Amino acid sequence: MIDKSIYVEDLVHEYPEVISPLADLGIVCIACGEPVWGTLEELVDKKGLNNIDEIMEQLNKIVNNKNENTK
Repeated sequence: MIDKSIYVEDLVHEYPEVISPLADLGIVCIACGEPVWGTLEELVDKKGLNNIDEIMEQLNKIVNNKNENTK
């Protein structure tokens, strides 16, 4: 499960399937092939978004759907 305190480099490594959906929201997780530093919450705050709970719900649905499809 993804938590808002997850470090971006861990997020990219453990859940690469969420990179594109985050980019669709304008949240860039990778710059020049390297993960952006800091936590997901910090990244969302820097982008000026205030819907971290909604974003977390969307990301966890993506991860859960992927896990269900790989069983």
